Amino acid sequence: MLFRFVRDWANRPPMTDARINLHADFASVIDTALTALETAGTLPAGLNRGAVTCEPPRDPSHGDLATNAAMVLAKPAGTNPRALATALVAELEKEPRVVSAEIAGPGFINLRLTDDAWRGELALIAAAGADYGRSTMGGGKVVNVEYVSANPTGPMHMGHCRGAVVGDALADLLVFSGHKVTKEYYVNDAGAQVDVLARSVHMRYREALGESIEIPEGLYPGDYLVPVGKALAEEFADKYVGAPEADWLILFRTRAVAAMMDMIRADLATLGIHHDLFSSEAELQASGKVDAAEAWLRAHDLVYDGILEAPKGKTLDDWEPVELPLFRSTRFGDDQDRPIKKSNGAWTYFGADLAYHFQKAQSADALVDIWGADHAGTVKRIKAAVAALTSAEGGAPKPFEVKLVQMVQLMKGGQPFKMSKRSGNFVTLADVVEMVGKDVVRFTMLTRKPDAQMDFDFDKVVEASKDNPVFYVQYAHARICRNLRKGADEGFAPSGENLSLLGEEELALVKLAAQFPRTVEAAAVAREPHRIAFFLHDLASAFHSYYNLGNDRPEKRFIVAQDSAMTAARLFLAQQIGQVIRNGLALLGVEAAQEL
Repeated sequence: MLFRFVRDWANRPPMTDARINLHADFASVIDTALTALETAGTLPAGLNRGAVTCEPPRDPSHGDLATNAAMVLAKPAGTNPRALATALVAELEKEPRVVSAEIAGPGFINLRLTDDAWRGELALIAAAGADYGRSTMGGGKVVNVEYVSANPTGPMHMGHCRGAVVGDALADLLVFSGHKVTKEYYVNDAGAQVDVLARSVHMRYREALGESIEIPEGLYPGDYLVPVGKALAEEFADKYVGAPEADWLILFRTRAVAAMMDMIRADLATLGIHHDLFSSEAELQASGKVDAAEAWLRAHDLVYDGILEAPKGKTLDDWEPVELPLFRSTRFGDDQDRPIKKSNGAWTYFGADLAYHFQKAQSADALVDIWGADHAGTVKRIKAAVAALTSAEGGAPKPFEVKLVQMVQLMKGGQPFKMSKRSGNFVTLADVVEMVGKDVVRFTMLTRKPDAQMDFDFDKVVEASKDNPVFYVQYAHARICRNLRKGADEGFAPSGENLSLLGEEELALVKLAAQFPRTVEAAAVAREPHRIAFFLHDLASAFHSYYNLGNDRPEKRFIVAQDSAMTAARLFLAQQIGQVIRNGLALLGVEAAQEL
């Protein structure tokens, strides 16, 4: 029966609907049971079921699934939770895959399912393959994920690495859960820092022409600018050596930014990161879109000319009240209205960001920004701005989230680590990837919540031990591959034909693996790709624990030479656990190890 299920699934169209997995299926079962209670008059029609959940209980001894349906619907239905739970249990027990439905506490319902229900899920993993866990939850909504957005003044450094990985993994997670995603990089090429870059390149240009130079304080000293200077020397000879700054500043700035962005793209590529869109701040301002945004905001009474409040708690001798264009951010939860221009008419960082988000919001249903934790102070005002921009004409504000990412401390052997730097003053991302590899860097960056401090210990991340989550997960997959190869060498092949031979200990692995689709959806909703890494660690741990049973109990090994049917079933189990691990690692941009 189960073998036929596998065969039939293999011949169906590609999987696109997450509701076919067991957890989602039982959410539908519960929903159908509630509809039956409505039809019977036990429940009033039209109750909002949005808060109804179907999930594994925290304590596995309580059952396989639990629902809060009676708890959340009893009050609006005007009834007692346990009374409603009793009626709901009677409906749920009609489902053939339910062994028992029990009421716990004030009205929670715990369900125990048949073993065949879980064997069917194992067969489903095999049939769905790389699509297991894929969801249509996003409904094709467009999400703009903006991440990295480092100043184009040099190579990527480790301070950018964590945000880059978090943003990229989040974007891939959202695609897997049914969203359309634009991966965007905002190029900050309109500030004073790019003028400093141009002056730094001019020094390297003079050096390339034979001049002995000393990089003054305040310029970028890294030797990554040497090739840029040489290229300019070859093109222009000594034309700009003694020329006034006004003659070469824009030219050198443009060339330098272009060279730095090429370098940044190459550095990101070492991590497997490629953006869909690079938006230039300079181009945005030159296009007049910032001015258009200001006009639109004024027309909607969101910007006015007013006097900026004096800094609180400070007495500044040179401060004087100046009329500035102010954004009404206090309407949206900020503690004061914010200027969008300086007294000299130049745009403030906030004003430029406001216009940029105004542009992004035109083509997206939701926005996510990945920022360094040092930008925490501006979150409230930019969220206020986006709320204003997207709701000024009467609609609901477009969802907008800012995810803050803490810095990474480089360590070696538990001690702060210093390494040679081509940058002049920081460790480059490319240096680190070269030392430990892309997959190690990406997975490690997702082993903690982004807003938690992180130590990146070069010794720990390559350590072959269970204390290293990268190795621990990869080793689980490598073990699976090794057993499949060993089985093939001995004449055994995975098969779903005798899954009835799998017992409680094997099915415990299936029950955990079956949580992958709901983990994907929950991680996408919360915008937290690290949940996938946490899940993979739990699954790997469970697999290793089961695998180690065979050390003391030979009958529990994946390959039992004298029992070909059991061997085929257990290899099938291992194969599908490996599939789930691969699917999870793929979402993190990590390749699954075949051997270690």
